[in-house]
Amino acid sequence: MAIHADSMAKKGAIYLFESIRKKPYTDRGIRKILENYTKEAGLSQPISPHKLRHFLFTWLKKQGIDDALIQPYSGHESRQSLEIYSKLSITDAQSEYESVIKKFPI
Repeated sequence: MAIHADSMAKKGAIYLFESIRKKPYTDRGIRKILENYTKEAGLSQPISPHKLRHFLFTWLKKQGIDDALIQPYSGHESRQSLEIYSKLSITDAQSEYESVIKKFPI
């Protein structure tokens, strides 16, 4: 995706997924592009626009970006809706767990 974004920026694209006619791709077109990238990357799980969106907002939350700044981009009506992006991944939880479990008094 980073290569694609860089390529589009170099072309002066307005949209991340932009046709040669300088128009945004349809949802179906974006899904097809992501399907091709998934295959090229050898991923076993498909990537959808929704998964990319979820990844972005989760990443922003982990970077410490305030919900008030994320909310306008997310389309959620309330900040409480952004709580789904606050959940830690299992790898994050595991490293935190391992760092404190050794201190457990048994």
